[in-house]
Amino acid sequence: MLKRLRVIIESKRQERIQLAFYIASAFSQKRLALFFLCFMSYAEATQQPKANALVSQVTLDSPLPQYTRVADAINAIPAQHSGTWVIEVQPGIYQESIIIQTPNVHVRGVDKKTTKFVFSRYAGQVIHPDTDEVFGTGRTATVEITASNVHLSNLSILNSFDYPANEIRSQEDPNRVSGTQAVALKTAVTADKTFLDNIELWGYQDTLYLKGNRAYIKGGLVAGHIDFIFGGGTAFFDSVDIVSRKRNTGNGITGYITAPSTLNTRPFGFVFSNCNLAREAGVPNQSVALGRPWHPTTTFSDGRYASPYAIGHSLFINTYMDTHISLEGWTSMTGKTKNGGIKYFNPLTDARFAEFKSHGPGAFQNEARPTLSDVEMLFYSKASVLQGWHPM
Repeated sequence: MLKRLRVIIESKRQERIQLAFYIASAFSQKRLALFFLCFMSYAEATQQPKANALVSQVTLDSPLPQYTRVADAINAIPAQHSGTWVIEVQPGIYQESIIIQTPNVHVRGVDKKTTKFVFSRYAGQVIHPDTDEVFGTGRTATVEITASNVHLSNLSILNSFDYPANEIRSQEDPNRVSGTQAVALKTAVTADKTFLDNIELWGYQDTLYLKGNRAYIKGGLVAGHIDFIFGGGTAFFDSVDIVSRKRNTGNGITGYITAPSTLNTRPFGFVFSNCNLAREAGVPNQSVALGRPWHPTTTFSDGRYASPYAIGHSLFINTYMDTHISLEGWTSMTGKTKNGGIKYFNPLTDARFAEFKSHGPGAFQNEARPTLSDVEMLFYSKASVLQGWHPM
């Protein structure tokens, strides 16, 4: 009896030891996991290059130069600085128009939801009340990049022109304006190696104007409705949310995601890889086209008319498409003829439009939507589009 009692006691002791070991082990694992998370956060923070200047709406306890306006911090960059000049922008809404003309600059926000650059200007807006000159689309951008090696990260850029309020005004309303193009971000023809990392771009008509050479857009969001990604530049969109916005208009096609004007000598225009074509509430089913061919009115020796050399290129690779995408996918666009008339440009013959492995309820397959083969797709890799540039 005594021997049996000893066995029971010993068994209970072993169970308590095992339980204690299990608790200690679990506690250690929890501490280890917490340590790992802290380490990763620290490692991520230490990987970011140190800032050279700060922008904040409140005074910070820092030895770095501080500015209250982003434009002032950019204008103060030394012309001959070495490496990449980093400007860290603290949370806030910065109401200003910004032009980045100095190369090798990184404007880094703290969080794209709390760090915002906002400006309101539209194409038909008169520059000065004493003249009839208007800004035109090219001078409406909240942020314009004219230099090479410019990196923007973790912030939002908005052109706050109120397109919806203007759209619902009657034609007789004296407050209704024309020339409603309003750009959030523009890359000029002199720009190259533009890196937009986790950026949100908000507008309505003509949100993102790409005229420059290579641009890499990683993550983030671009939102608008009419031709809201347009221009003759080259850009690779990597896992970006492309959001179509609601219009106060009738049925049929109410929006166009892209309007490329890529020159026929340029092999790449807009390439979207692993992106998400989403919509705001109220955007009807099958109401948005993937794109239309923009042939800008251009001055030639024999007149001024739609450029025959602008054979726009848009390609969607492995991209999710919601039900707002139209059945035909692509649509036509008008341009000016030599004699001042109107010409319709065909999306199948006057542009380079295609898809590869589109998926989702808006990814229809028909003759109006060209697709690439596996062999053809080899030409459109990220490395090919960016042509030797490897943004981090």
